[in-house]
Amino acid sequence: MSLFLAVITTVTLVIETLGVMIIVAGFAIATWRFLKHRNFYDNRNAYLEYRHGIGRSILLGLDFLIAGDLIKTVIVMNSGEHVATLAAVVLIRAFLGFTLHVEVEGHWPWRPPHPPQRRRSHDDEPGDA
Repeated sequence: MSLFLAVITTVTLVIETLGVMIIVAGFAIATWRFLKHRNFYDNRNAYLEYRHGIGRSILLGLDFLIAGDLIKTVIVMNSGEHVATLAAVVLIRAFLGFTLHVEVEGHWPWRPPHPPQRRRSHDDEPGDA
């Protein structure tokens, strides 16, 4: 049984480490892309892409961290105190994930994404269809 717990502890450590690495790598890649962009100080699109890139990496990393915590708490440390701590951590991380989803995607998770708006040209008339 102790070999099983050692393997599970190692697996959870690997999963949590992957979560941290995803967050750090996503932040580094988004920052590199932002700095590589010409006129990144004056370009609103570059700033929004930067924020979205960081948000996506945090969302994915949080999923890995939650998975590691779930495995560790359910299998290794299954006391009432640890389960209560896990519940609080999962609620906080789920709230962060929910708010980051709204920030990155621009809509509530239960709503479909907005279709892209077609820009009207000078030739378009309000009565044309």
